[in-house]
Amino acid sequence: MKRILNNARLILADDTLERGALEIDNGVIVAIHSRPLSAPPPHSEDLNGDDLLPGLVEVHTDNLEKHLMPRNGVLWPTLPAVVAHDAQCVAAGITTVLDALSVGDLEGDSVRLDTLQSAFEAIDAGMRQRVFRAEHLFHLRCELAYPQLLDALSPLIGHPAVRLVSLMDHTPGQRQYRDLAQYKKYYAKKNVSWNDDTFLAAVEQRKLKQRQYAGRHRQAVVELARARGVALASHDDTELSHIDEAVRDGVAMSEFPTTLAAARAARDQGLMTVMGAPNIVRGGSHSGNVAALELAGHGLLDILSSDYVPASLLHAAYLLGRQPGWNLHRAIATVTRNPARAVGLADRGAVALGQRADLVQARERDGIPLVRQVWSAGQRVF
Repeated sequence: MKRILNNARLILADDTLERGALEIDNGVIVAIHSRPLSAPPPHSEDLNGDDLLPGLVEVHTDNLEKHLMPRNGVLWPTLPAVVAHDAQCVAAGITTVLDALSVGDLEGDSVRLDTLQSAFEAIDAGMRQRVFRAEHLFHLRCELAYPQLLDALSPLIGHPAVRLVSLMDHTPGQRQYRDLAQYKKYYAKKNVSWNDDTFLAAVEQRKLKQRQYAGRHRQAVVELARARGVALASHDDTELSHIDEAVRDGVAMSEFPTTLAAARAARDQGLMTVMGAPNIVRGGSHSGNVAALELAGHGLLDILSSDYVPASLLHAAYLLGRQPGWNLHRAIATVTRNPARAVGLADRGAVALGQRADLVQARERDGIPLVRQVWSAGQRVF
């Protein structure tokens, strides 16, 4: 179906056209006009000068978990939960979603453990039945110290929609949880009650599991991903040794580095750096780690992820575009082209000829971008 989107500010990969038009045919961008069409045909739509940018590409979202368990102890039917998650993502301008499913958890009683298989199957069913508005892919987050990791991972990693595998180690005393007081505080918010003795016992138990499993699990997961050509990400890199380890494993992305030194080392070694969009919107890390805007100021930020708030992705990109040394088209690339290329998606992420017509119409109000329309492969989905 042919479509013309006229009179829009076009956010291109390397520039911004203050007024222009796009032509779409069979879900692909076939022409870019540097001026609005003065006599547009009947199948055109006037966007009234709003921004027109690529559909957002989300590489790491935990948002589904909130729909699977909308209240503590309440599990929601899985496919309806995924459909609600999909609608929320599209309303935020996200047209490609890598659902981050945790394979393993250090908590014995965990919604992640309880829902992994059912969530994977529901997403797969939704893909086959074409019930989603966005395109969904898989990001498998592998908890390396989880004893049953390989048994849980093996039946999932061969799915053709698996695009990313991340190597996680949430053992207390290192990486994200190098500060044990912060670790205890975090789990207190999740209604985990420890006294001093039980807390220290839990920490020692988790460190023991790390010694028993993390090393050999890392090697096995890396080999499985390599054999299938799936991109790898490291997680919560803190020390320079973490980056060295990631490079040896063939990792492409450093997700949420916790220190400036780790982010610098990642850049020096050619890794792309992923930071959380909520970190930018809130003005810093909720865990007390390095701020995303600090990395941006040093030129060390490549990709933003909405993590647990889909609406944060576009908001953060617009905030980033106003930072010194940045502009809007460079900031938009952190939520479109850069994440797409990082997971091997060459057909989307840019307003350019031959690209999929995954598009977002947005208008700023009081500094906040409001999503007005969304197209996936040229079809309006919001």
